[in-house]
Amino acid sequence: MDTSQGTFPRAFPMTDAADIPDEVQVLIAGGGPSGLFLALDLASRGVASTVVEPRTGVDHTRPRAKTTNARTMTHLRRLGLAGALRDASPLPVDYAQDVIFCTGLTGPAAHELRRFRNAFQLVPGRYGPQPEGGQQVPQPVLEEVLRAAVDSHPLVTLVTGWSVTEVHEAGDTARAAHTAVVSNGTSAAARTIAAEYVIGADGGSSAVRRSLGIRLEGGSAALSNISILFRSESLAPAITLDPAVQYWVVGSGTSGMVGPMDLDGTWWAIVQGVDPSVTVSTEDAGAMVRALVGAEVDIEVLATDPWTARMLLAPHYSRGTIFLVGDAAHLNPPWGGHGFNTCIGDAANLAWKLAATINGWGGPALLASYGQERRPVADRTIGDAARNGKALAYHFADPELAASGPAGDAARHTAREALAVKQSEFDSLGLVLGYAYTGSPLVVPDGLPVPPEDPIHYVPSASPGALLPHAWLAESFSLYSALGPGFTLLADAGALGGVPADEAFAPVVEAAARQGIPVTVAAVGPSGNGTRLSELWGADAVLVRPDQHVAWRGNSATAAAAALSVAAGRLPGLPQEAAASGTAHLPVTEIPAADFPAPEFPARSTRVDAVIP
Repeated sequence: MDTSQGTFPRAFPMTDAADIPDEVQVLIAGGGPSGLFLALDLASRGVASTVVEPRTGVDHTRPRAKTTNARTMTHLRRLGLAGALRDASPLPVDYAQDVIFCTGLTGPAAHELRRFRNAFQLVPGRYGPQPEGGQQVPQPVLEEVLRAAVDSHPLVTLVTGWSVTEVHEAGDTARAAHTAVVSNGTSAAARTIAAEYVIGADGGSSAVRRSLGIRLEGGSAALSNISILFRSESLAPAITLDPAVQYWVVGSGTSGMVGPMDLDGTWWAIVQGVDPSVTVSTEDAGAMVRALVGAEVDIEVLATDPWTARMLLAPHYSRGTIFLVGDAAHLNPPWGGHGFNTCIGDAANLAWKLAATINGWGGPALLASYGQERRPVADRTIGDAARNGKALAYHFADPELAASGPAGDAARHTAREALAVKQSEFDSLGLVLGYAYTGSPLVVPDGLPVPPEDPIHYVPSASPGALLPHAWLAESFSLYSALGPGFTLLADAGALGGVPADEAFAPVVEAAARQGIPVTVAAVGPSGNGTRLSELWGADAVLVRPDQHVAWRGNSATAAAAALSVAAGRLPGLPQEAAASGTAHLPVTEIPAADFPAPEFPARSTRVDAVIP
């Protein structure tokens, strides 16, 4: 089966022990989406890394994540990979953008109950809130796009067929070695990789997290689900409803979801509310699919995958120079498609901070802010997904839904009204774009009101900590295209009175040069409809971080220069020369507790030894 349109390698050979490097600066345990993205983001900032991944290839029969949201697509755009992913996707955005709740897919008993349009930010053509809209694409296809990019990048080494099984922490001596035990499943002799940083991107059963003694906390759903991948030649022509990326079937017997994997007869289904003690055979799975679609269509079951939704979160995301990313730090229920996208958000947040520290301009508060910023995002996302998990298809089942006549009409009207509760699962722009690092030590608050958190409604805001509000400028130029690889001082061109931006904000340029911080200064605006960007921002200028979040907004060049030091993780009163030299490794605990959240670890440089059999 080939569900992708790209020409990517199906598998890498197991890495020979002799080809494994003896010493690396960054060791990433796990080469799934978050580990690969982190490696590529680091590489884009000039930092080399080695990724250790037990799988030599990806498994197209378990396409778990299928939704790449607008924020993740924008991250991929920053790395030059958004177009490659869209080209590889077997389901173009133009095919369908809606989620339809229904009583079935075929025949006269198939009634549409409610429709959620442009679900998951699926919008053909130009998207407004971000430079990129969403994309439906199976996770294996995404991984192959990332693997191909990794394979061609000289700063990333992908070690396949090996896995990190244990990490032993070092003592407090500067540059003392941790030890990571790694196995290839054989009894071959061990060898060592020395590294300064270890990132656990090795999934929900993370060996890195277990080695740190950190346990995921939370719970699981009472009932399980079963994912079914199947082929059918007759299903597509038999469907009497409009095209959709997901059909949620509210059935009195079997309830769940069905959606196209590609345009060539490959489909996926998720049957919800399955007794976890019951073993589902291939024949049972085929019968479940036929019950969902409502017809005796041909079904070739390719794979089944039972699973239970989990709501789990690590109490800490790091210790010393060891970090947890993605599923190693949190497990999200899949409702809303946020799990994989939250993982990419983790990697994007950590990448620029780790690169800044390695490249010598990041201050001692920088790496400590990773968990401080990302853990609340995961907590909020898990909470919303868990609430959606309490309103699955079978919760709306009613035998009258498929009936004709007044009784059926009344039941369908009732269901339509009740299904309004599902809006935040499919129209979740407030979760996708509306999260903000308001309490972070890296942002300078301005005391102005911030938009309230809402999972559905996104209010673009340049409040410090928020995502930079996007705008399309003249000639369809994205505001995000004006951002540099480091920090960017964006000034409203209309507010400069003809003075060049780098002259008007000379203190920022001088502070950046003095401290070795990469900064781009740019005059921008107005928007394509003539609106001045200062109206969008609530100030004449904004300082934007490398991850596209606002660190400061205001009108004073002097204040912007001072904010640059804070945004780079410098401690108040730290001599600029010492910070720029990379010798300023003061403990993060010296940040006043009244001003910033308690840090997770002291900033220090540590070696890590990976012992590989």
